[in-house]
Amino acid sequence: MPGTPLDRDSIEHLIEGAPPLLEHFLSLEAQLQPNGFDMTVRDVARLATPGAISVEDSGRVLSETEPMGFGPDGWLQLEPGPFLVTFNEVVNLPLNIMALGRPRSSLLRSGVSIHTAVWDAGYSGRSQALLVVYHPDGYRVQRDARLMQLVFLQMKTAASRGYQGRFQSENI
Repeated sequence: MPGTPLDRDSIEHLIEGAPPLLEHFLSLEAQLQPNGFDMTVRDVARLATPGAISVEDSGRVLSETEPMGFGPDGWLQLEPGPFLVTFNEVVNLPLNIMALGRPRSSLLRSGVSIHTAVWDAGYSGRSQALLVVYHPDGYRVQRDARLMQLVFLQMKTAASRGYQGRFQSENI
């Protein structure tokens, strides 16, 4: 039914399509959930400079980032603060599907959250999200850990024009 979240079977069907709804995932069995798909950590970066937003796109400045390396054991210790996470998975949204990202509940129970924007219909790319560590003692993250659930919504009417912004095909 249009205008509703997609269930596990609908998401799996779209993953098998061309182009696939999601690609470069690590484990379909582990990541496919009843109401979404768990996105996994590829990279984590520290925000190094301030950004800016203006009325005109020409005045928009993204924060520069400094990549953070995982230890030999695949773990990364994060101090309190904001971090930019890049996911392993590539998302390919058709014109009748949009998505919203939500933190896994384990993060919330540890004083950590994920902040995202909307995944617009027609977007394709390896997405990023803001990971904020609120716990004063920090948080540990392992490479390839399931961090965020992407919830897909079928729109009542397909978009007449898909996403055309500067993040189209990002990080591919």
